Amino acid sequence: MEAREDREAREAREARREFLAGRLAAVRERIADAARAAGRDHTEITLITVTKTWPAEDVRLLAGLGVRDVGENQDQQASAKAAACAGLAPALSWHFIGQLQSNKAPSVARYADMVHSVDRASLVSALGKAAERAGRELRCLIQVSLDGTAGRGGAHPDEVLRLAALIAGRPGLTVAGVMAVAPPQEPAGEAFARLRPVRERLLGEHPGAVVMSAGMSGDLEAAIAAGATHVRVGSAILGHRPPAPLPH
Repeated sequence: MEAREDREAREAREARREFLAGRLAAVRERIADAARAAGRDHTEITLITVTKTWPAEDVRLLAGLGVRDVGENQDQQASAKAAACAGLAPALSWHFIGQLQSNKAPSVARYADMVHSVDRASLVSALGKAAERAGRELRCLIQVSLDGTAGRGGAHPDEVLRLAALIAGRPGLTVAGVMAVAPPQEPAGEAFARLRPVRERLLGEHPGAVVMSAGMSGDLEAAIAAGATHVRVGSAILGHRPPAPLPH
């Protein structure tokens, strides 16, 4: 009985690996095609595989398929998966992409390499203190609101330079660039086009802030056409999310 269960587990794992491999290859091809259409080199674009609600075992399978950048939007899941995958070589880069409460900053600072959702001064302060305490350097993206909708997160475009100055003034934090989510009520290309001048103004004062994190499963082509350097893709690779996330 135990041997049969072990065999079934191995077969299920291999089936999942083949599923992920096929979908990952398809997304990489989409990125390459979009880059070509935009006259860009696909190697300029980093794929962040978003594994929220999926188990750490999927992260390990993806790592075996060459994934190096992993995104999460909830600290509880992210911290557990980062710990479970700490022994992987080469090491993974963890991206925190969700709205972040200041009281979660100490936890996030212990594992995240990049925080995509910095949108207010109080969070800059909390992350700065946490990064210093953890002895780590956090790369920060300023999340920009493209429609001003409350509850979706993001700073007004006019606030970006002020936030960047605050980040740059904190030991342990680095201004890495901008992030945005396209509003659902308009074409993604039009929304991402509004992000470009915000990014250009930021680069004028912080030349190292080269990251533009934009685009997800449904609109990565529009984001790449607008200049995205990082795309965040979940369901197109991992499938529809399971209802009960349990990292293990």
